[in-house]
Amino acid sequence: MNYSDEFNKIIEEVSRMLGRPIHKDKYKVIDRGVPHSPQSLQTGMMGVYTFWYNGTFLKIGKAGPKSNARFFSQHYNPRSAQSTLAASILDDKNMKNKGINEDNVGEWIRNNCRRIDILLDVSLGIFALELIESALHYKYEPIYEGFVTQR
Repeated sequence: MNYSDEFNKIIEEVSRMLGRPIHKDKYKVIDRGVPHSPQSLQTGMMGVYTFWYNGTFLKIGKAGPKSNARFFSQHYNPRSAQSTLAASILDDKNMKNKGINEDNVGEWIRNNCRRIDILLDVSLGIFALELIESALHYKYEPIYEGFVTQR
């Protein structure tokens, strides 16, 4: 599936419908593929990151311009922060049969998950970042977002 085109369509249609269009020159969608190598946020940028595996989105999150660690590295280490992709995978009983453990979970994510990033110019503001993250949450319902009991 061409998620890059779909993400572009979501960003353009939702922002235009709300009367504040986000123009293509203020953001870019980068499909890092599988395997992938995470990249740092550049100065003046913020981002939405997505992790896809086996037909579903696992995690979709955001990182502001001062949150490069969140964007670049925290999701690959289960002890680096609260609510990381690595910790969620280790806690998921459906993932137990894949030979994943605390020592190799980061490598497993890089080798098995498709990562697609949306980089936004900081001038768009935090509400644009949150809008895009929320729209993607709504559309794709990533399995490691929100509380299962609230679904």
